[in-house]
Amino acid sequence: MAEVSVIFVNWNSSGYLRECLASIAEHTHDVDYETVVVDNASPADDVDQLKADFPYIQLVKSQTNLGFSGANNVGFRQSSGKYVLFLNPDTKLVGPAICTMLDHMKKLSDAGIVGSKLLNSDLSVQTESVQRFPRILNQLLDAEYLRLRWPDCRLWQIGALFRDCQEPVRVEVIPGACMLLKRDVFEAAGLFTEDYFMYAEDIDLNYKVARLGLASYYIGTATIIHHGGTSSRQQKVSQWSTAMKFRAMVRFFRIRRGRWYAGLYRTSMACAAMGRLAALAVARCFSSPARNRERIEQASAKWTTVLRCAMGISS
Repeated sequence: MAEVSVIFVNWNSSGYLRECLASIAEHTHDVDYETVVVDNASPADDVDQLKADFPYIQLVKSQTNLGFSGANNVGFRQSSGKYVLFLNPDTKLVGPAICTMLDHMKKLSDAGIVGSKLLNSDLSVQTESVQRFPRILNQLLDAEYLRLRWPDCRLWQIGALFRDCQEPVRVEVIPGACMLLKRDVFEAAGLFTEDYFMYAEDIDLNYKVARLGLASYYIGTATIIHHGGTSSRQQKVSQWSTAMKFRAMVRFFRIRRGRWYAGLYRTSMACAAMGRLAALAVARCFSSPARNRERIEQASAKWTTVLRCAMGISS
């Protein structure tokens, strides 16, 4: 039996996955690990070549796209490790990140989930490396500029990402790009909730683990590059990712806080979207450089999608 099972869900990301597998082999020593790759019916038919190049992986080929939750659960059932690491394929280890997280997990008696520092492709800090549980206010004010300007604000509390934290930091949410759990904890939490096709399933898992009386910890000395959004960027549908995130959040609020709260979230986001679109319309009138116009158009497309979703209009 392996000590750690590293589980990937692949959807047209085999190029990144190759790089990730190579980084794990390079940096993960003195740990008995197994690797499970669940291919989520990728249109690009190249996973057999991936298996040929990395014969030690356990490859599970789904005939249909099970979504992130369903595919990870399939991978978990295929695994045997005492610990399970759910890792996005578009990641790359910087140093012995898995070993570092595992060492801390073993020392923290109340740890339910541990995660690493995530870096963007340009090596800047990914501000979603840690999160707070969603609430209407922090969703209304969810903006990269605000998180970077006031990292210690109680709405998101990401200040630890910009400090030299040698000790684990207790947080509310570790994102699904890199989550390490004990096998029995994941089972006690009921695995990933498959009501979520994509997005918010990681938040929901943190919520369920917290209800078990366990904590989520950020390990700042473990670093992983997360290129981010690889699969969703390949979707041809305009603003597909924005719509999926919004619907996942509505689902989370409905399941965990009730229909009234989910309804209030919809109403609040609809009002916010109308306000943003009005401001963008004014900005468009006074904008001249092509770059500014492009940003305004992108923002307008995003908030139009949010408004349509909040009003229940199919995108």
